[in-house]
Amino acid sequence: MEVVAGDYRADGYQHLRALVSAEVAQGLLARMRTDFHRQGVDLARLRQQGPLLASPAIELYGHHYAPFATFHWGLTSIVEGLVGASLLPSYCYFRVYRQGDICRVHGDRPSCQHSLSLTLAYADDLAWPLEVASEAIAAPYERADAAFRAEERAASVAMAAGDAVLYQGVHHHHGRTTPNPNRWSAHLFLHWVDRDGPFADNAFDGNTPPKVDF
Repeated sequence: MEVVAGDYRADGYQHLRALVSAEVAQGLLARMRTDFHRQGVDLARLRQQGPLLASPAIELYGHHYAPFATFHWGLTSIVEGLVGASLLPSYCYFRVYRQGDICRVHGDRPSCQHSLSLTLAYADDLAWPLEVASEAIAAPYERADAAFRAEERAASVAMAAGDAVLYQGVHHHHGRTTPNPNRWSAHLFLHWVDRDGPFADNAFDGNTPPKVDF
């Protein structure tokens, strides 16, 4: 892994080249497809329409697919080292965008204090940038805009498969305002909160992990 752009604390984001190898990213995606095929689940049934999307997109949350959640938890120590804080995972989800899709400019809910956008694969190997606003927002507010405002500055980060952007999801607005150039692209979004911070009650998305005894 290599930090190639951005200072997480100063700029609100970091571009992480090869957080995982392209082969691992592709393998995780292929495993998910295989598991659902064996269960007879058509991924088209997972399409959801949301306020940030121009068209419905396949979405799958970690609490519905354990390998994604396990992958998320396994990255926690790496992300702790990057942000310099003790963290707990909140939630993660997977999304497939289609050609021409955008993700409107928005800020995240408190569960997304520290966020990671990981590119798993592009159908046509065409990088599709994530844009992160340079200015921090002290008091988050809801928005779903097709573009950043004229006075806003935003970094545009083009990721290859296996690359990620670590960003402060609550305080730096972000989106993908240029249409997706690929027939499809697959992404995993993972979120954490400070263990002792103001959003700590959002750890594990507000659920207490069950205790295990043998």
